[in-house]
Amino acid sequence: MDMELIHTPEGVRDIYGKEYANKLAVQNILHKQIHLYGYQDIQTPTFEYFDVFGKEIGTTPANDLFKFFDSDGNILCLRPDFTPSVARCAAKYFAEEDLPLRLSYVGNTFSNTSLLQGKLKETTQMGAELMGDSSVEADGEMIAMVIDSLLKTGLTQFQVSIGEVDFFKGICEDAKLTKVQENVIRDYISNKNFFAVEEYLQSEVIAEDKIAMIMAIEDLYGSMDMLEEAGKFSDHPLVKNALERLSSLYQILCQYQVEKYVSFDLGMLSSYQYYTGIIFKVYTIGIGDVVVKGGRYDKLLPYFGKNSPAIGFVIVIDDLMQALKRQKIEVPMEDNHLLIVYDAAGFSEALKEAKDHRAKGIHVQLMSYDDKKTKNSYEMYASTRGISRVIYLLK
Repeated sequence: MDMELIHTPEGVRDIYGKEYANKLAVQNILHKQIHLYGYQDIQTPTFEYFDVFGKEIGTTPANDLFKFFDSDGNILCLRPDFTPSVARCAAKYFAEEDLPLRLSYVGNTFSNTSLLQGKLKETTQMGAELMGDSSVEADGEMIAMVIDSLLKTGLTQFQVSIGEVDFFKGICEDAKLTKVQENVIRDYISNKNFFAVEEYLQSEVIAEDKIAMIMAIEDLYGSMDMLEEAGKFSDHPLVKNALERLSSLYQILCQYQVEKYVSFDLGMLSSYQYYTGIIFKVYTIGIGDVVVKGGRYDKLLPYFGKNSPAIGFVIVIDDLMQALKRQKIEVPMEDNHLLIVYDAAGFSEALKEAKDHRAKGIHVQLMSYDDKKTKNSYEMYASTRGISRVIYLLK
């Protein structure tokens, strides 16, 4: 046998045993919490037409997609992101709905980037989308739900960093930047490369005072006090409205009593260009990347034919699991797994025990006793598979 066949390709991995049990337990915790806010599940296809994630929407670059052709010659791709798929569904199945929609999902996404930097090409994501509600209260609900959900998993050391896309756009309009110039520095700023921002703007012969105004974005992060300071940089209407929105959002988060987990970062931007208002990311200890990302995307659904505002978020389950592991947080799991070890004479009794326990909702494994093994072997087997109890029925 070719030994290479038992290995996975670069960027994907197998998950099994206790690790997978923990992952499923975390997904169940998050799922229940999202449902408590009134969200209902939706399932979208693993692959879609290429145009669902095309350049016009501003999602993943084409080079980072897994692309292939169907038998009719259509270009398809594995989904890199759930939001456009859910937006397409909302436009198709809820075209006439004029009240808010609350949808949630879980599944795997795929990125064909060659710049892995330790990241997986296939990751599990869980998220929620609130469509048809443009209010700041909807923004607050999303962020509060994220915080509540993470706390339920046992994670406590994290920070939700909130930005506002319109603040950046207002600054760019104030500086009289073209759309091309705006997109170039958006990419630089989203990667926190402010040296490249300054060099590019100087090469474009932008006025020094406008360059200074844009470069100041780097330092606009922190508490509510920072928002007041940010208002001094520009009196552009987009800037003013963005800061007022963030201030109102903070007041709502105070009512949810989650404000201690919140900070602001006006230099936060996303490579997903469909975001139109607030955006947010969650950082925690032990992970170099964010574990949650989200924001408002009021112009995405119209692309699919439904004129509706929307806001959503996604939790990257694999990164969250890494954070829990590195912070030595035990995943809360149901204590309802049992292993019954029996010998030949004890099979009938073991089967009866198994039926009785299964009727009570307890997960039961039956295993024939091997006298060449010690009881410690079975205890170790149970421990590595998240089985909390072992019963021996040996004559």
